Amino acid sequence: MSDDDRDDSRKVGLWVVFTSVAVLLLGVLGFAVTRSLKSPSAPAATTAVAAASGASAEAADVLVDLTPTGPALAVLYFETGSASVGAEDAAALAEVVKALAGDGARRVLLSGYHDSTGDPAMNAELAKQRAKAVRAALVVAGVPLQQVLMRKPESTTGSGTDREARRVEIRIVDVP
Repeated sequence: MSDDDRDDSRKVGLWVVFTSVAVLLLGVLGFAVTRSLKSPSAPAATTAVAAASGASAEAADVLVDLTPTGPALAVLYFETGSASVGAEDAAALAEVVKALAGDGARRVLLSGYHDSTGDPAMNAELAKQRAKAVRAALVVAGVPLQQVLMRKPESTTGSGTDREARRVEIRIVDVP
């Protein structure tokens, strides 16, 4: 084999390796972009919660018309555009589970909030997805689905920070 043939073989080999790496990187990048555009785990969480409880996803998404009273037992904050419950929220969720333990008559009310900037419909949907993510985390932690109620999302007004607007408040309520 001549030196020219070896050089051509190396060029072809390098081209194949470069092309394979480029296709792999584009695939990973495409997956990451697609994943970031979707609401992270909210639809899957709703289905998982409904399946675990024997309820349909539609029944699990019923919003109640209760006015929250008293202090929040826990407040979970979210990143911009995210509906993922963070690992840092585990202690707050454990307190909620502890507060509900052994009393099937008590309910927890999840109130999702959003700021007033941007598209109101998209913000309301994101606030609802955040409440669903919190509900899913509570159900996974052992709280029966029927003990978790969700309110209609609402816009935060006032002088709070953007971070304070991206929250879900959890309150214990007594429902007759």
